[in-house]
Amino acid sequence: MKLFLFGLLFLVTPVSRAIIEYTRNTENNFPATVEFAVHSFNQESKDEYAYRLVRVLKSWINKPSYKIVMAFSMKLKLRRTKCGKLEDDIENCPFQDSLKLNNTFICFFTISNKPWKTEFVLLNKTCSEELP
Repeated sequence: MKLFLFGLLFLVTPVSRAIIEYTRNTENNFPATVEFAVHSFNQESKDEYAYRLVRVLKSWINKPSYKIVMAFSMKLKLRRTKCGKLEDDIENCPFQDSLKLNNTFICFFTISNKPWKTEFVLLNKTCSEELP
């Protein structure tokens, strides 16, 4: 009986390592997925100014049963910056301080990704202006 259980331990260990590695890869890929979401928002926006992330309000991973493609769902708070959309360093650009304009959006994104290829696909984007 001990020999049987010892043999099962060796069979389970590579699978466990694969699951741990898969989880580690998906967690490491989340920041890049958020960056893709903000980039997609800016590309589709008709605004001349770029928006950047204020805060991740909520996020979760939609794990399909086949585990080949993952999907992250996230609710993000985005705010207009003083920089144009085509500028290089939007991450360090200051936010606009305007009481006249509503310059903040709350957006829900669902993005599929293949972590081993760094490939992203925007599946859903729904945004609304945050009321002042």
